[in-house]
Amino acid sequence: MITFHDLLPAQQSMLADVVAGLSQPQKRIPPKYFYDPRGCELFEAICGLPEYYPTRTELAIMRLHAGAMARRLGPACALIEIGCGNSEKTRLLLEALQPRVFVPIDIAREQLESSCNALARLLPEMPILALRADFAQPIAVPLTGLGQARRRVLYFPGSTIGNFTQPEALSFLARWAPLLGASGGALIAVDLKKGDALLNAAYNDAQGVTAEFNLNVLGHINHALGADFDLAAFRHRAFYSSERGRIEMHLVSLKQQRVTIRGHEFEFGAGETIHTENSCKYSIAEFQDLGRAAGFEPVECWTDERSLFAVHYLTLPQ
Repeated sequence: MITFHDLLPAQQSMLADVVAGLSQPQKRIPPKYFYDPRGCELFEAICGLPEYYPTRTELAIMRLHAGAMARRLGPACALIEIGCGNSEKTRLLLEALQPRVFVPIDIAREQLESSCNALARLLPEMPILALRADFAQPIAVPLTGLGQARRRVLYFPGSTIGNFTQPEALSFLARWAPLLGASGGALIAVDLKKGDALLNAAYNDAQGVTAEFNLNVLGHINHALGADFDLAAFRHRAFYSSERGRIEMHLVSLKQQRVTIRGHEFEFGAGETIHTENSCKYSIAEFQDLGRAAGFEPVECWTDERSLFAVHYLTLPQ
């Protein structure tokens, strides 16, 4: 049985976010606006690219260790997933765990509904409480929907926590701790630090799918807000900053130009960029320290044989 709640603010919030971001000295667009229907399609394509190691590496870890993870999480828990995606990794965990209730949270309505419907066919006895929401903001999870779960566990796959800066990731974890409560847990996928060449290739694929995904955010804003971005006047740029420990994605203006969004005008110089996404990388110790700072205690970490990727299990004190 699926219960659906749409907790996403009205479109006016998108306009406010975009205007505020483009008004900064370093222009920005929040990465949540990547995920219109076309953006979701493109991201699925990215996950299958030969250069993009995170998805297949994380999936391999889940295939090997989902049973061990389920034993750590324990029976009769409420599993709260952030950013449900296409649910392939989640399915492995759910089949092993059989949670009392599953709570997927995603900003993309069509993808959330499709994922939930597929899981409901696979696990028809499992209650699903689906929430359309922006996980970067506080979420009023309907606690009555969590039933008689013995404990609450946050599941954050896809290394999406890397889209936050480290201070933002700390605030995110600290914000979830009260909802998870005493003895609650968090299972979080993290991309590990590694050589620059592998990282840069993952975000600059030869087929140009990541470039199209990045540019599509401008198309989404054009469609949703009536903006007049010329996509051909911007170019994708992604690079790894070893100093900051993160991939940065930008859109580079190819000329002097002006963009209008519902009466708001923005000037772009040639070479000026819009910062669209970070993807922070951690060592295992760095992420464990981050968890401790948010009040969690590291319990176990599963990784692949090349140490490209890790899935951490953290708990809160009883």
